[in-house]
Amino acid sequence: MPSQKEIEGYKLELLYSKEKIEEAVQKVAQRISHDYQGKHPLFLGVLRGCFIFLSDLVRSIKDVPLEVDFVQVSRYVETTGGDVQWVKTPPPCSGKDVVVVEDIVDEGPTLSFVLRDLHSQLPASLKVCTLLNKPSRRKIPIFIDYGVFDIPDLFVVGYGLDIEGRFRELPEIYFLK
Repeated sequence: MPSQKEIEGYKLELLYSKEKIEEAVQKVAQRISHDYQGKHPLFLGVLRGCFIFLSDLVRSIKDVPLEVDFVQVSRYVETTGGDVQWVKTPPPCSGKDVVVVEDIVDEGPTLSFVLRDLHSQLPASLKVCTLLNKPSRRKIPIFIDYGVFDIPDLFVVGYGLDIEGRFRELPEIYFLK
């Protein structure tokens, strides 16, 4: 598998192979399986980028009955200075063990908004699972309970992540050169 490719004028450099992603997702799924034994957690995927990761993650969790739902938020930087708003609101979470699943945690305002709103519903527990974590870019402190990869400040695509709707289908994760 080549470590570099050019698609649609974008130069991509391989960051994580399909095999490396699969192995790392399995490890996180094992931790979650252990932590949620005897519980019935609700996995809330933050659309859109998380859908491939969430699918692989929940299929790798063993012996834990779970629910899956999605939320979607939008951040209108140009018109509101970065206010976050619900596009698809969360289901009722009171008394439930909730795991919020993100594709990437970067600066933090979007996830902070989601967690604040969910916390107000008084879940039994509230944890964060992310495929990619960029701690160097964080503006709002957020604790990551289950992180697959910590990455430097790179723009990444593939495995659900996109640029202008492109490259979500790639089974690997690349960074733009």
